[in-house]
Amino acid sequence: MATSPATTTSILLADDHAVVRNGFRHILEAEWDFKVVGEASNGREALELAESLLPDVIVMDVTMPELNGIEATRRILKSCPKIRILALSMHKDSVYVREILRAGARGYLLKDSSHQDFLAAVRAVAVGKGWLSPEVSDAVLEDYRKHVTNPIDLLSSREREVLQMIAESKTNKEIATTLNLSVYTVEAHRGRIMEKLNLHSIGELVRFAMRNGLID
Repeated sequence: MATSPATTTSILLADDHAVVRNGFRHILEAEWDFKVVGEASNGREALELAESLLPDVIVMDVTMPELNGIEATRRILKSCPKIRILALSMHKDSVYVREILRAGARGYLLKDSSHQDFLAAVRAVAVGKGWLSPEVSDAVLEDYRKHVTNPIDLLSSREREVLQMIAESKTNKEIATTLNLSVYTVEAHRGRIMEKLNLHSIGELVRFAMRNGLID
C-alpha cells in the first residue's frame, strides 16, 4: 500500500458524472503524491476496477445507478480489504453517512467542500485515518446516540442490489439480464424483499430505498 509521504498514492474515482470525475482528476493530479489510475461511472464498474487495479484509495460517490456506492463499498472491502474508501456525496442526511461508514468507508466528504478539504480528506484516508465533513459530524453523533437498528440489515447483498434496481423502475426482465439471473429468480428475490421488510407495494419499496440511501 502506498501510504508513505515519500510515495505516490494510487486512486480510483467512482462517480456517475464525467464532469465531476474530470474535476477530481484535475485536482488530484496537480499534486505530486497522487496518481489517478482509473475511473468508474457506477458501483459495478468500481468493483471490477478495484479488483483489477488494486488502488490505494477509492473516492466513491454514495449514490450511483445500478449498484450504489454503499453496496459497492461493502463488496470491494470484502474482496480487497486493504483498499481505503473515501465517500463523497451531496447528501448531509445521516442515513447516507451511517450506511456507507457501516459498509467500511473511512471518511465522508460533502461535494461542496473546498479543494483543500478534499485533498486533506484523501490524504487522511490514505494513511488509515478517518475524515468527516463538519456539516455531517453532528448527524453521525446523533445517529449513534439513538443506537439505530436498520431493517435493511435483514437483506442479503444480492437482495439490496435487486431492491435498488426495482426502485429505479427496472423490470424483472431488465434486472435478470443485468444480473445474469432468471426472471423467476428475480421474482423470488422481490418476494423475499417485500416479506422481510413487511412492505406490500412497489411504492413502499421505492420509499424504503430512498430513506435508506439506495437511490436519490
